[in-house]
Amino acid sequence: MKQILQWSVAAVLLSSPLAFAQSKVDPDLPEYTPVPGISGTLNSVGSDTLNNLMLMWGEGFRAIYPSVNIQIQGAGSSTAPAALIDGTAQIGPMSREMTGAEIDRFEARYGHKPTEIRVGIDALAVFVNRENRIEGLTLPQVDAIFSTTRRLGFSEPIVTWGQAGLSGDWRNRPISLYGRNSVSGTYGFFKSVALGGGDFDGDRYQEQPGSSTVVQSVTADRFGIGYSGIGYATSGVRAIPLAHRAGDPLVEPTAENCISGDYPLARFLLIYVNKDPRQPLDRLTFEFIRYINSRQGQEAVVRDGFFPLPASVAEETMDQLK
Repeated sequence: MKQILQWSVAAVLLSSPLAFAQSKVDPDLPEYTPVPGISGTLNSVGSDTLNNLMLMWGEGFRAIYPSVNIQIQGAGSSTAPAALIDGTAQIGPMSREMTGAEIDRFEARYGHKPTEIRVGIDALAVFVNRENRIEGLTLPQVDAIFSTTRRLGFSEPIVTWGQAGLSGDWRNRPISLYGRNSVSGTYGFFKSVALGGGDFDGDRYQEQPGSSTVVQSVTADRFGIGYSGIGYATSGVRAIPLAHRAGDPLVEPTAENCISGDYPLARFLLIYVNKDPRQPLDRLTFEFIRYINSRQGQEAVVRDGFFPLPASVAEETMDQLK
């Protein structure tokens, strides 16, 4: 069975009249039109995966509203709920969904749930060094490489590239593991989907403070493997195709494969805000999100290497904020 999170991406996007099959910006997205009287400070605390994108959105928004001050912290998705609960941020970017416990704590503080906003689509990529010629991996193989628990059913641990299918000089080379730390939403998503909720191999797994450093580590280590958002791909690494299980076709991490649900590690990129359902969202935060969901905002998504939303999803987002 395909994971629920992957199906949620496919279900939402395939219901769009576009059945969006490429990473071009939907021409039906509205152009952002400025409104008068927008000023103040907007604080964003959360995802490292979204950090570059938040900076790009912030620069574009401030070009329209020079009197707006935007402060962005991108230590990891797990920092977003606490900042929203404490009221130290109006924007909480996350590369995973909030957990039930995080939602409960928010609701206990404010009497309503946080509002989840989809802002882009990501293929969580499994990267190898550009010299590595492995054709691809199944999710059970990925689990057997990164975890000690092997909950997806692979029979034995995979610790050398020969066990993963390579021959010659690679056959007996140990696999070096790189990934995010536990504060990261990318870590949580990968653990949940690729490891079936199991445990990382603590003796071999090397935690990195950011998505870019994961990619840098795999670039520098010929025998390394790591995971990160597709937007962090560089010429020094290769995002390998994945299959849900043995016998399934290997699938590239492309926009169309994320939308169809065929790519196993597809996810929405999210922002959470504190919106009282009895009141409209404050004007500054509303206009910033309207900018994100405009043609200009989704063009930034493409420039940062992620996949844009269809207009229907962006319109649905704005409707829930009114």
